[in-house]
Amino acid sequence: MLPIHRRLALRSVPDSATVRRRVTRFLYTHRMEVALPADLQAKLARLAQERGTPPEELAREAIARLVDYDEWFVREVDKGLSQVETGETLTHNEVGTRLRRRLGTK
Repeated sequence: MLPIHRRLALRSVPDSATVRRRVTRFLYTHRMEVALPADLQAKLARLAQERGTPPEELAREAIARLVDYDEWFVREVDKGLSQVETGETLTHNEVGTRLRRRLGTK
């Protein structure tokens, strides 16, 4: 059996269409309840009070940000994998040169 890092490297990352299909299978059409530990509930309540926002709205906002970030991340990984497949990569020296240019160093 291959070592874990080799097995992980061999797993393919699903494309965004596959991810959407998988997510669509689990869409909820009714209310969802999420159990939060007491300490997290207290933090959420405190933050909501400070903002003058109901805790439920704050939780929805946080979940929306997480989902948006995850969708963006999957798109960026797909883009990177496509670039690797087409050979659009940089050598170690090219990366160093670009970094030095951006940082304004020699």
